[in-house]
Amino acid sequence: MSCAVPVAAAGGSALPRSGAAEGSHQSHEEDDRKVRRREKNRVAAQRSRKKQTQKADKLHEEYESLEQENTSLKREIGKLTDEMKHLSEVLKDHEKICPLLHCTMNFVTVPRPDALTSCLPR
Repeated sequence: MSCAVPVAAAGGSALPRSGAAEGSHQSHEEDDRKVRRREKNRVAAQRSRKKQTQKADKLHEEYESLEQENTSLKREIGKLTDEMKHLSEVLKDHEKICPLLHCTMNFVTVPRPDALTSCLPR
């Protein structure tokens, strides 16, 4: 009776030992690829965050500019409203004393040069 132990049972693998070194080499290459991929992803994420920050800064600047323009336009509206009120008052006061508005000759359909002079005070 012989006590020979099969190779597969003793070592767990029928591959020569050089195969284990190849497996280690492949694992090292995979690790390198993972490291490169992570680094590339990290750089891309930094670039994306920087771009997002720049976009937010630009929007904030635009917001501030529009706020200033809005304030300026509101101020202008206020001034124009005041001017309109003043001119309306001036017109209303003028209408009270305007001889052309009270002249009976204004109802003539054919304008005559002497029609205006006849309504003006002398």
